[in-house]
Amino acid sequence: MEEFRSLEDLLGLQAVDLEIDRLLDRRQSLPELDAYRAVDEQIKEIDAQIDQVSARLREADLASDKADGELQMAEDKLKREESRLFAGGLGARDAEHLRREVEMLRRQISEREDSILELMDDKDQAETEAAALREQRLTLQEEKDRLEAAITEAWRGIDAELARQETKKREIVPLIDPDLLDLYEQLRPIKEGVAVGRLAEGTCGGCHLKISAAEESEVRRGSPPRCIHCRRLLVPQ
Repeated sequence: MEEFRSLEDLLGLQAVDLEIDRLLDRRQSLPELDAYRAVDEQIKEIDAQIDQVSARLREADLASDKADGELQMAEDKLKREESRLFAGGLGARDAEHLRREVEMLRRQISEREDSILELMDDKDQAETEAAALREQRLTLQEEKDRLEAAITEAWRGIDAELARQETKKREIVPLIDPDLLDLYEQLRPIKEGVAVGRLAEGTCGGCHLKISAAEESEVRRGSPPRCIHCRRLLVPQ
């Protein structure tokens, strides 16, 4: 009778364990979790793009500062050379040389102005891209926060139910023979969580295969009773 009560309690323990397994699986397979991971990956990609655009902006700023400095130097030199040229008093050869120097400085200034305009266009484009990326990231972060809140709320309910099931398990375990409990724990991982079944109407409640009358008599004499087909523990009805 003691063994029978242990076997009955084992069925109760298995029901609790299966519910715990279901809750743990549900906890790890919430649809929001996949969506959360996807949004998190998108945010990481956006952050990488923002870093790239920020690097472009820094490079454009440095190039612009350099170009502005070179332009200022060229303009200052042009003013000095033009003043010398217009002042007169130079020989023909020196005057011709100075005119060529002035023309060259004017071309350099024009080229640097064009370069500065291109750099400004690049900066404007990069700033526009950065603003769009930041806006996109903000939207994604809001979605991530929403999903995180939903996951936290779902986990709160699941964890509360897990705690109740764990309490039930702690109450049942002391009622079961330790050797029987050890066998149950050995069988669960290899029997997809179902280590024990009820023997009813000549059928194993674990594998659902028929057991003949002669086989059933043999099973009932077992200590503990086990299915001849699947070797699960059986609780005779």
